[in-house]
Amino acid sequence: MYNVIMNRSYLLKRSKKISLLARLFAKAIDLFIVLILSILLYPVGILAGVIYLSLSDSLQDGQSVGKKVVGFCVVSLKDGTKCSYKQSIVRNITLSVPIIVAVIPFWGWVLSILMAIPIMGFEIYLMSRLDSAHRLGDVMADTTVVNQLSDKEKAEARNKSTWFMSNPEINN
Repeated sequence: MYNVIMNRSYLLKRSKKISLLARLFAKAIDLFIVLILSILLYPVGILAGVIYLSLSDSLQDGQSVGKKVVGFCVVSLKDGTKCSYKQSIVRNITLSVPIIVAVIPFWGWVLSILMAIPIMGFEIYLMSRLDSAHRLGDVMADTTVVNQLSDKEKAEARNKSTWFMSNPEINN
C-alpha cells in the first residue's frame, strides 16, 4: 500500500472563492436596488436607498434582498442571533457614507465614486485575505455571513443520521 498524504487545502480555497463570489453577487443586488431608488426618486431616493442599505441585513431574519436570493443571512458573533438594526447600520456604514455624499449634484457624485472605489476594494481585499472571510463591516459590527438553510433542508437534516449517531445539534 502507498501512504499518500494529499494536500486538500485547494478544496477550502475553492469553497471560499465561491462564497466570496456569492457574497459579492448578493451585495451587487442590494446596491442595484439602491441605484434604482436613487435614480428614480432623486434626491429623496438616495436617502431611501441609504436607509434600505443601512437596515437591509436586519430585515427578514438577517437577510437583505440579495442575501435572500443567494441563501445567506447575517448573524451576530456575540450570541448567534440574527443581525440587529444597530449591527446592520454599523455593518453597512462603510458603503452608506459614499452614497450619502451623492446627494450633492455632480461633485458629490464624483466624490462618491472616488470614495466608493477604495472602500469596496478594501472590503473585497479583506474578504479574500482573512481566514474568516469577514469584510470591514463584519469586523466593526461583530457579525458574520452564514448559509441560510431552507425549511425543507432543515427538515431533511433532522431526519438524517450518520453511521455512528444522529445529529442532535440540528434537532434543536
